[in-house]
Amino acid sequence: MAEELDFAGQDSDGASDEVVLTPAELIARLEQAWMNEKFAPELLESKSEIVECVIEQLDHMEENLKKANKGDLKVSIHRMEMERIRYVLSSYLRCRLGKIEKFFPHILEKEKAHSDGEPSSLSPEEFAFAKEYMANTETYLKNVALRHMPPNVQKVDLLRSVPKPDLDSYVFLRVNQRQENILVEPETDEQRDYVVDLEEGSQHLIRYKTIAPLVASGAVQLI
Repeated sequence: MAEELDFAGQDSDGASDEVVLTPAELIARLEQAWMNEKFAPELLESKSEIVECVIEQLDHMEENLKKANKGDLKVSIHRMEMERIRYVLSSYLRCRLGKIEKFFPHILEKEKAHSDGEPSSLSPEEFAFAKEYMANTETYLKNVALRHMPPNVQKVDLLRSVPKPDLDSYVFLRVNQRQENILVEPETDEQRDYVVDLEEGSQHLIRYKTIAPLVASGAVQLI
């Protein structure tokens, strides 16, 4: 578990930027992505590179454990840690699939609109799943209901029919990096916009869309 792993990331200009992570740092990034995905109302940027690296690390750990002394207490401890990592990984992926099933028309529409330099919300596998899910939904609606209706109502606009993610919902967060002059929208028409500073280590309850860019950048962590 002490070796270092190459992690291919991207800098702000979209260029490839290889980062070397220890296994502990890699798992910390997975847990951060898991917590953010779990508590964010929308589907976040795909972390497929982290997922792939974690799977490779689990395979490597499994191979090392096969060579270890079966009676060694360290083997049991490492197996427990592997099961914990597998749980976090599967929970993260299930959470993302659940959001895709819930918001698939809006996610696919957003994917069409994003430019080449922007990070994608979907991995290639998730994109294929979302397209297939949408096609199956349309086929099901047509066969079960729409074909029995008058011709003028045999079409359904899924973008209008399926609810959007509620970006106005409130989330708890912990600040990783101090942020200044964060604009907060008023709660009522009688109030006015105001700005706040978020101190490192502080925790807040705030509207998600106010801090969505900070979640994406890693400046704050949803909890």
